[in-house]
Amino acid sequence: MDLHSLSQFLVVARLEHLSRAAEELRVAQPSLSRTIARLEAELGVPLFDRSGRLRLNDTGKIFRHHVERALGELDAGRRAVADATSQGLGTVRLASETFLTLTGPLAAYKRAHPAAEVELHWSPADDMARRLRAQEVDLCLASQPIHADGLEARLLFREAVGVGTPLGHPLAGRRSVSIDELADEPFVTARKGHWLRRLLDRLFAARGLTPRIVCESDEHSAIADLISAGLGIGLVPALALRSSTRAPAAWVDVEDPDCFRTVTLYWGADSHLSTAAELMRTTITDWNWPTGPAAEHG
Repeated sequence: MDLHSLSQFLVVARLEHLSRAAEELRVAQPSLSRTIARLEAELGVPLFDRSGRLRLNDTGKIFRHHVERALGELDAGRRAVADATSQGLGTVRLASETFLTLTGPLAAYKRAHPAAEVELHWSPADDMARRLRAQEVDLCLASQPIHADGLEARLLFREAVGVGTPLGHPLAGRRSVSIDELADEPFVTARKGHWLRRLLDRLFAARGLTPRIVCESDEHSAIADLISAGLGIGLVPALALRSSTRAPAAWVDVEDPDCFRTVTLYWGADSHLSTAAELMRTTITDWNWPTGPAAEHG
């Protein structure tokens, strides 16, 4: 049971698809199949269900959890040795669903600590707990709750989410709007899994409605631009109103107490953090996050 085989197992477990895993790993699929078969033979149990689509079974999930922790600890050990023998502050690896929220703290961090290495990783919230446990990243900023053991968290702020509309839209002059009034409007939003999309779907589902989505985008800034261009309306967090690069659009309050997001910083409870990561955690948690009426809405 070598480290290379365990690393390959984690990719197959994550993708639950041999050919895609082989492509990502740049190995031949038959070779990868043999690696997984050897692991299962050594453990004496199957790790995947193979009836139809490949699925990680309950035993495989238990094994994956321990492999993630083991490989994460080895990587943490390598980084701890590198930090101890280097003259610099080390590296911080920060994951987030969107970096628009972090532009202020990141700029301040680089001004204060120019020698620190910063790695930014886009990550959906669903994958953050795994990445923290595996020590692939040091810190995660999420706009939706992460329910997982072994994590520590610091709530940063809670802010209103409103509706962004083109300037000439009939709703643009309104102070507020109900979800029912938005039922037939075309929406520009994020893909499934993103906090913005989850909030939209949840608000509509609570009223037995389904939003009419005309465009999905992975780029948060593109959503605002597409709304401004008149392709539709969309949910927009209050923080975007303070952005110097915000697209020209109107922002309308939503008449629903659940139309908000809660932004939280997460890290592994038992993880070794480099000096660079500790300084980044302090910068983010001590940042002057929005506390005005919009942030306190709901």
